[in-house]
Amino acid sequence: MENIIHIKTISELHQMIGHGKAEHPLINVIDYSNIKPNYPKGILKIVDSFYSISLKDNCIGEMQYGRNKYDFQDGALLCKAPEQIITVNIEDQPLTSNGWGLYFHPDLIRRSSLGKTIQNYSFFSYDTNEALHLSDKEKETLEDVVNKIKLELTQNIDKHSQTLIISNLELLLNYCNRFYDRQFITRTNHNTDLINRFNDLLKNYFSSEMLSEKGLPSVKFCAAQMGFSANYLSDLLKKDTGKNTLEHIHYHLIDKAKNMLLNTNNTVSEIAYSLGFEYPQHFSKIFKKKTGYTPMSYRTYN
Repeated sequence: MENIIHIKTISELHQMIGHGKAEHPLINVIDYSNIKPNYPKGILKIVDSFYSISLKDNCIGEMQYGRNKYDFQDGALLCKAPEQIITVNIEDQPLTSNGWGLYFHPDLIRRSSLGKTIQNYSFFSYDTNEALHLSDKEKETLEDVVNKIKLELTQNIDKHSQTLIISNLELLLNYCNRFYDRQFITRTNHNTDLINRFNDLLKNYFSSEMLSEKGLPSVKFCAAQMGFSANYLSDLLKKDTGKNTLEHIHYHLIDKAKNMLLNTNNTVSEIAYSLGFEYPQHFSKIFKKKTGYTPMSYRTYN
């Protein structure tokens, strides 16, 4: 039987995993080797209200996040945003592991500068197969920051506590950004193959009937076809090409539109409809934004 569990507070999380009393209502660091899970066997869908950053090793039990099963055996780091579903299959053995997890509620950072920039940390929406694989030195760097947060949580609360906790949290996220950038760079050859596949995907789409029937391919569609999350694909493309997924889609759109404007007698409206636009003025707006010309002026002066 499949059970759905919604965890709304840090205290509820501690009760479910048997980790004692929470030291702070909005953030805590959990030592996975010390948990005593208090949840039923079988397939669980767990939805919580927190951001989380987890580094686990030797995990017993099967866990799925997004479309993929997650293998913690290599100690990869998984970052998760609130309200995303984790599926856990717990049979005879409870889900146990070594490692740590940092959990924080959005209310912790809501009034801080981090609250305004948290959406820029796109790795919170990556899929499990896009997890961050850390070197031993990188693990030590993150654990050092996490230990500073743990230490602050055990101190007597004063007027500086919130600032120090959030500043260390932001430091942790910035290190994750750095390490993800490193991972993109070290996978350059692999990424080149992916980019070639992505370009082939767009070329085939723009030369097929799908364009006129379904309109422009969405970022989500492209990511699904490539087997990635939308954020990961855009970040990968941006790092290697300087353009995100939407910019690549628009590049192919403008290239096809230019050919049609110069090599056919079709009206701008006819071209817009053939490119999948319901409203020609929307096509004209994108074309001018990308080229500096209206479609008619481009046709006239080229």
